[in-house]
Amino acid sequence: MTKAKVLAALREAADAEKAAFYPSFFKAGKGEYAEGDKFLGVVVPEQRKIARRFRGLPRREVEKLLDSPWHECRLTGLLILVERYQRGGDTEKESAAEFYLRKLDRVNNWDLVDASAHKILGPHLEDRDRTVLYELAGSGELWRERVAVIATLHFIKQGEFDDTLRLADLLLEHEHDLIHKAVGWMVREVGKQHLATMERFLKPRYQRMPRTMLRYAIEKLPEAKRKRYLAGKIR
Repeated sequence: MTKAKVLAALREAADAEKAAFYPSFFKAGKGEYAEGDKFLGVVVPEQRKIARRFRGLPRREVEKLLDSPWHECRLTGLLILVERYQRGGDTEKESAAEFYLRKLDRVNNWDLVDASAHKILGPHLEDRDRTVLYELAGSGELWRERVAVIATLHFIKQGEFDDTLRLADLLLEHEHDLIHKAVGWMVREVGKQHLATMERFLKPRYQRMPRTMLRYAIEKLPEAKRKRYLAGKIR
């Protein structure tokens, strides 16, 4: 198994129309957040199939995928790493998580973050010190900030909300809409587990939240209550 064989499989599954569409969808144009990223045009379900097929790919070859200029190579490499993490024993899990942190510079678009952070970094930190999340959140680097927030989805699913809400507070007035969306999404996930906790967080803060963050957070509330939040009438 080699990186070249994975790339060949991805090319075989590529769609020319998708390849033409993805640069605009993933904001890869000049001056945009993913400027210069390259796309083969492979949909995610196909990449998941390829990742399962190549889950035994040697780590050095996974690293080559992550270092690729092709977006789908990086995502497929991360999906292979997730497969390995989820199926591995303690030693394999720790090794995969350390590798993930070492290669964070290659986790450089929102879909790459969202496919991996809560499936590798979140579980890795479940019973460990979580200082790294706050370091990432304070890095000033968009994708690392998003990794910090999305990683906490694992904790939310375990009924733990503190780190999510602390990070949300730290990033409450962030300038980028991809952080607004990530924070709002995680606050909404807290609400799905424990509505009262979400509302205790929102009520003193919602009026200074970016509008997108608020909309994401309250998306699943009853329509009447959503309208009251949006109108600034919740006390």
